[in-house]
Amino acid sequence: MVTIQETELKDKGILAVRTAQKLGRPILISEVHQMDSIDPLSFFNSGSVRYFGERFYWKDPSEEVVLIGIGISKQIQSDQATDRFFHVEEEWRNFLKDGLIFNPFNENGLGPVMFGGFSFDPLKEKTNLWSNYADSLFHVPKYMLTLVKGQTFLTTNIVCTPNDDYSLFEEEMNERTQLLSSLNLKQDTDMKPAKLLEMKEISPQQWKQTVDDVVEELKTGSLKKVVLARELRLLFDSHVKADVILENLYNQQRDSFIFVFESNGNCFIGATPERLVKKQGENVFSTCLAGSIRRGKNEEEDNILGKTLLNDQKNISEHAFVVEMIKEALEESCEEIILPEKPQLMKIRDIQHLYTPVIGKCQKDASLLLLVERLHPTPALGGLPKQDAVEKIRQVEELDRGFYAAPLGWVDYRGNGEFSVSIRSGLIQGKEASLFAGCGVVANSDSESEYLETSLKFTPMLRALGGN
Repeated sequence: MVTIQETELKDKGILAVRTAQKLGRPILISEVHQMDSIDPLSFFNSGSVRYFGERFYWKDPSEEVVLIGIGISKQIQSDQATDRFFHVEEEWRNFLKDGLIFNPFNENGLGPVMFGGFSFDPLKEKTNLWSNYADSLFHVPKYMLTLVKGQTFLTTNIVCTPNDDYSLFEEEMNERTQLLSSLNLKQDTDMKPAKLLEMKEISPQQWKQTVDDVVEELKTGSLKKVVLARELRLLFDSHVKADVILENLYNQQRDSFIFVFESNGNCFIGATPERLVKKQGENVFSTCLAGSIRRGKNEEEDNILGKTLLNDQKNISEHAFVVEMIKEALEESCEEIILPEKPQLMKIRDIQHLYTPVIGKCQKDASLLLLVERLHPTPALGGLPKQDAVEKIRQVEELDRGFYAAPLGWVDYRGNGEFSVSIRSGLIQGKEASLFAGCGVVANSDSESEYLETSLKFTPMLRALGGN
């Protein structure tokens, strides 16, 4: 039985009410408890009915940090295109101001954490596909389970207004007790997977023609690379359950960042190999990931394919673009950068990539969201030159990318956190889902080869959804 002693919350609640009344505005009260071991998937599933559309899940490849949020105590959102990273950070700081945070622990990812992300391009014309996600959207959960370095913690976040009284905290205590008690009961949730009925490629011939057109431009213009993405739409016989897909991804893509971000009934979910940036105090970590090839059917074939990738001039050039851009972006905020001379291979279940890790020591005024702004989009997801490539994508790409290929992650109240690049992902909408995949187009690209590459990149999500 998982329990929390409630003896201290009464005094904390009274203090929160008095503080909110004194300031004349809502304030946050946040408390952290160390817990016995709790299965993260069970905790996520426990919110499937009462908190449907208000959950998130995050796991890094090493499982050093796992975060599961249930319920929403605060939502930070904006469709403002300019200065969007700054405005999110400002609202986050204002929300934390004068908050009562009871956290005696030093680990990252505890206490108030906002989880969410940004759309790929806020200037791209919107479609109904991403209508449930603002261009900037973050959730501060009511209840958050954190697994960090083998320890388990539960954070409770309550927003107290000047009009509230102690009954608010009694309600929250009862709600939390019910949530934790449900972990010890057999879940009634129907975990039967939805059956895939149909797959629809969205305008594949038009996409290939766009690749051909962009290749011609690259041969004569100033653009060096443009990343073009496409969509695969799936239709099912019943509602697709995020809980089922998450468990599949956990079993099939454990070496990746695995994420779920629900909003208004829709669910953005994926297993991405690519870190954008991680910040721990003054230490910054990023990843250059560009250039890919399939995995082999056996070890010998796999090694041959890996060596082919390491010596392929197109992929090496594409990777070098990413390394140079990330190095330049981090140099603006870092006093020191450590960068290997040559890429190595990152091997995940279906694909192997050229991979270069980057480590930096950032300046004191460099926030995580500032680093995200400077790095997004990398040449692996946008192209080069950065702004020109994004404008070209905006003009020629049929797809509304939304949160696909964009920064998704978390920031805690101490400024630490991590963002991934949300590739190998899909958007679940009731009985349908959209999968997304892209590839880097350069002057010597072949549209049929790029088409096959995107088909390969659909594989992880397609398998998790029962289509492969």
